[in-house]
Amino acid sequence: MVNNAALAHRPVESFIYPVSSEKLIFRFQAARKDLKSCVLVCWRRYEPPEKVHRIPMRCVLRDREHDYFSCKAIFQETACYIRYYFELSDGDQTIWYGTQGAQSTRPDENYFEYLYPNVSDGPHPPGWCERQIYYQIFPDRFRNGDTKNDPLNTVPWGTPPSRSNTMGGDLKGILDRVDYLTSLGITCLYLTPIFHGSSNHKYDTVDYYKIDPQFGTEEDLRTLTDQCHKRGIRVVLDGVFNHCGYYFPPFQDLIQNGEQSKYKNWFFPFGFPVKSDPPNYECVGYYKWMPKLNLSNPETSDYFIHVGKYWIDKCGIDGWRLDVADEIEGRFWERFSETLKQDFPNIVLIGESWGDAGRLVLGNRLDGAMNYLFKDAVTDWLAKEKIDAPEFDHRINRMLSLYPEETCRCMYNLLDSHDTPRFLYDCGGNLQKLKLAVAFMMTFPGCPAIFYGDEIGLTGANDPECRQAMVWDSTKQNHMLFDWYRRLIGIRKKYDALILGDYCTNLCNSETGLYGFIRPYRKQNIYIVLNPTNQRQNAAVPLLEQESEWFELLNEEKISSIKIQEGESYYNHDIAQYGSRLQTTMEPYSVKIFIQKVV
Repeated sequence: MVNNAALAHRPVESFIYPVSSEKLIFRFQAARKDLKSCVLVCWRRYEPPEKVHRIPMRCVLRDREHDYFSCKAIFQETACYIRYYFELSDGDQTIWYGTQGAQSTRPDENYFEYLYPNVSDGPHPPGWCERQIYYQIFPDRFRNGDTKNDPLNTVPWGTPPSRSNTMGGDLKGILDRVDYLTSLGITCLYLTPIFHGSSNHKYDTVDYYKIDPQFGTEEDLRTLTDQCHKRGIRVVLDGVFNHCGYYFPPFQDLIQNGEQSKYKNWFFPFGFPVKSDPPNYECVGYYKWMPKLNLSNPETSDYFIHVGKYWIDKCGIDGWRLDVADEIEGRFWERFSETLKQDFPNIVLIGESWGDAGRLVLGNRLDGAMNYLFKDAVTDWLAKEKIDAPEFDHRINRMLSLYPEETCRCMYNLLDSHDTPRFLYDCGGNLQKLKLAVAFMMTFPGCPAIFYGDEIGLTGANDPECRQAMVWDSTKQNHMLFDWYRRLIGIRKKYDALILGDYCTNLCNSETGLYGFIRPYRKQNIYIVLNPTNQRQNAAVPLLEQESEWFELLNEEKISSIKIQEGESYYNHDIAQYGSRLQTTMEPYSVKIFIQKVV
């Protein structure tokens, strides 16, 4: 009996969207392992019955509670006025799903209808976005390239970080180490705010049109961008448009002139005069030094849209990471995206979100988001050991189900940031766990993101400890860890399956702790197996292929598979899907990446 209560589809962007004017993606949700088949039945409004198309849908994701089916429908002309319903079977019973939900007869009227594939519907990220390896830099702590612009209170490099001290890092310092980033394999820099602000972090912007003097000049930014571009590295800046600094001139005008201020509608004052102790105005996180901006006000939104365009035009940056994006109204992001991309269609817009970023990544808003759901799942599983493999798999698959696959490929997948403890700190200093997390990040859908210094073993608790100075003394760097990052980046760049492939769990065992997944893409299937335990384990990895010879990419060894035995079952799919299994030994805290050897 089909679990009707778990069936879900609505004719909205989360379930149907265009990838072009002739191609539509359809998605459907059912209870876990409930359906044997899910078929899309569709036709044009004025087509005769013989023109009906039947398209089998694949179960592309599976979490603890649901299966997620998907298919692509390609039409010879514009995909408009498409009527459709779903035919579902559990092997014993066939039912149909239309606008009134599940029913026992084929729909004759209550079918869905998709009206028109508007240009702004669906995800349209720049083509380069899904292939990025991000590297986040907190400028004050990366490298001091010009001591002449150091603030008066600058402390010696490597001093324990505090929330107020500065260490002299600047744009010229980053420029000095562009070749270091190239050798690691980085393709996109993300710099936390570099505009004039009152603090060492600059999230309290005072002047959005001026590089903070302690970081350098506009010319320094232009030089850095040019040199990065010559090496195939893009540059993304941090846009702090949800709030400003206390000393931002329009806010100071509001303090001085109260109700008579021409900037009164730029902010959210509760009364006059405006006071800061306690604040009688909206401020981010109840922090009085960061007044919240009113982006519903046309003058305010126009100002920040111009800021966004200014730095792309002046210095050739490649996009924006947008701070506190999920606290800003969607209408602003639609205007911001549309206006910037009219002149600069190849920029990327990444929003900060600590949860479900669905409202940010609608087709006419942002291209992707910081994926803290990814970070939290990996931390809880590998670093803190709070959850087992099945629970981890549930969270990861559920996370992937939240967004279109085109968006998933552009998500900013991080292990840590300037706002969290370092992953190595959460691991208790266990480098093997960090290496496993890096391997998972590099082989998972979405863009890997490295917080400066993770690759050489920096650690630290949450702010300010996570923002310590980068270590440039070669004798104090972990070169084996650096090489691990570089090797995995190289593997990711080499194989399209790791960028464009689906995600399919094929090994998930709560007793052994082993976890494995497949990245299928065209005729290239890559298998990843992780052992996050301190025990040596034997793994029998289910394969989609029949018997063949396999090559392990990290250890460069050949392995043969054996015929699968009837009666065995695996976590995500029926045994009939697999043709053989690969037997291998997994050392404690180890990962293996297999690809079929081409003879």
